[in-house]
Amino acid sequence: MALPDHASSFLHKTGISTILKSSRDAKLLFAQRFFRLFAYGATFLILVHFLASVGISDKLAGLFMTLTMLGDAFISFVLVLITDQIGRRKILALGAILMVASGVVFASSSTYWVLVFASVVGVISPSGNEIGPFRAVEESILSQLTEKDDRTDVFAWYTMFGTAGAAIGTITSGWLVQILSKGAAAGELKAYRIIFMLYAAIGTIKLLLVLALSPAVELQRQEIKYEEVIELEDEGLLSQSPSPRSSTEETLPNVAQNTSRGAQHQASIKDRITSLLPKISSKSLLILLRLIILFVLDSFASGMASPSWLTYFFTTFHKTDPGTLGTLFFTTNILATLSNIAALPLARRLGPLKTMTFTHLPSAILLGLIPFPPPGSPGTLVSMSFLALRACTQSMDQAPRQAFLAAVMRPEERTAILGIVNIVKTIAQAGGIGTSGVLAAQRSWRTMLGSAGLMKVTYDVLILWTFLHVPDREDESA
Repeated sequence: MALPDHASSFLHKTGISTILKSSRDAKLLFAQRFFRLFAYGATFLILVHFLASVGISDKLAGLFMTLTMLGDAFISFVLVLITDQIGRRKILALGAILMVASGVVFASSSTYWVLVFASVVGVISPSGNEIGPFRAVEESILSQLTEKDDRTDVFAWYTMFGTAGAAIGTITSGWLVQILSKGAAAGELKAYRIIFMLYAAIGTIKLLLVLALSPAVELQRQEIKYEEVIELEDEGLLSQSPSPRSSTEETLPNVAQNTSRGAQHQASIKDRITSLLPKISSKSLLILLRLIILFVLDSFASGMASPSWLTYFFTTFHKTDPGTLGTLFFTTNILATLSNIAALPLARRLGPLKTMTFTHLPSAILLGLIPFPPPGSPGTLVSMSFLALRACTQSMDQAPRQAFLAAVMRPEERTAILGIVNIVKTIAQAGGIGTSGVLAAQRSWRTMLGSAGLMKVTYDVLILWTFLHVPDREDESA
C-alpha cells in the first residue's frame, strides 16, 4: 500500500525512510550507541560529585579526568590502528568488556589511583561524550554499509540515538540519586555506586549487541586474483645436463643457511607487524594535519566546558539539586536530539561543511554567555536558558561533520583517520578538562566558560575557510 505524498515526503525529509531501509547491522549500531550514551549520561552527571564524596579535591578531580582521557586516547590509538586487521567486532567487544570492568571497580573502590587505573584502562567518560575506539569503528562501519547520498541521514540518526540515550541517562541518574540519597552524604555515595553498577550492566548489554553483528561489518577488502603459470620441463635434458654446482658450493656450511633462515624469519615478523598498520596517502595526511589543528582548538574548548564541570558549576554556583540538574540535562539532550532532524534539510541544501559551521556558531556564542548571569532566582533561570538554547544547535553539526569527514578521505583510510582524529580530540579535551580543574578550584567560571565559547567561535570560522573548496574523494583511485 502506497503512502500519501505528504507522509512519504515527511519520512524522506526526516531521514526515517533511510533508517527503515538500513541493514540489520546498522540498526544494531544505533542500539549500541543509545545504550553506551545512556551509560555515559548517567555517570558524567555524578562523576565530580562522586570523587568529592570520597575525599578527592577539585584539582585532583581535574587531574583524574585529564589522566582518564589521555589513557583512553593512548589505548584508542593502538586499537584503531589495528582494528581492520584484527577485526572490528573483536575491538568493539573488548571495549564493552572494559566498560563492565570499570563500572564494577567504581562501584566498589574509593582509592584514588585504583579509580584512575580503572578509568584509564577501562572506559569511563568524564565529559559524557564519546571516548574509546567505539565511535571511529562504528562510523567507519556505517560509512561502509551506507550509500553516499544516505550518509547524512544515517549519521544524523546515529547522533540522535546517542543524544536520546544521554538524555534518558542523565534524568535517570539525577532522580535516582535524589531519591536514594535522601539528602544524606552517606546516602549520596551509596547512590553513586548504584549508578556505576548500572553502568556495568549496560556494558553487558552492549557486549551482547556486539556479538549479534554479522561479518558484513568487517572491512571489505578487494581480493587480488592470481593466474596460475605452469612451467614445462624437459626431464630428459635436465637429467643429462651437468650440475652447475661445484663441490665447494655443495659443502657450504649449515651456519650460512641458518643465518639466511633467521634473516627471513625476522623479515617475516617485521612484515606481519607492518601489515597491521594502515596505509594513508600523502594527500590524506595533509588533510589530516589540517583537521587535527582545527579539532584541537575545538576539543580543548569542549574540555573547558565539559558537561561534568557544567554540572559542578550549577551545583556550586547556582546551588542546583541533583533532580533539577538531571531534568535540565535531560531537556538539553532532548533538544539536541530533535535539532538533528532540522539539520537534515539544511545539509541537503547547504552541504555538510556549511551546515556544520552555521549551526555550531550560535551554540559557541551561547556557551560563552552561560556563566555571566548572577546566582539567584532570575540569574539561575537565565543561565539555564542559555544552556537550553545552546543545546538547540549544539549537536546539529555532528551528522554533517561525519558526512564531511567520510567524503574527504578514501574508504580504506576511514577507520584509521577517524580514529586518529577522535584520539587527538580526546587528548586536546583532556588538556581542557585539566585546565578547568584549576579554574574550577578558583571558581573562575567566567574565564573558563567564556574562553571556551571564544575558542569555538574561532574554530567555526577557520574550518569553513580551510575546507570550503576541498573536493569529494569518495571515488578517488588509490
